[in-house]
Amino acid sequence: MNVEKIRKEMSQKKGMLLKFKFNGSRNQIEEFEGRIVDTYPAIFTIETNNVDGRIKSFTYSDILIENLEIIE
Repeated sequence: MNVEKIRKEMSQKKGMLLKFKFNGSRNQIEEFEGRIVDTYPAIFTIETNNVDGRIKSFTYSDILIENLEIIE
């Protein structure tokens, strides 16, 4: 899988409710639900599905190196 393929996949999933798993620093793991709001050339943004509706941004390489996973 390469970055261009991931970019196309994220564009296709735009607006869908998805579950994500983020492997942060120091072995902190965060799971959340959200929708992909926008896709840009280097990043994509996710609006979380919780009370405050935060916007998080990630790079396509986060998926490539498995820091961010889509749980299906």
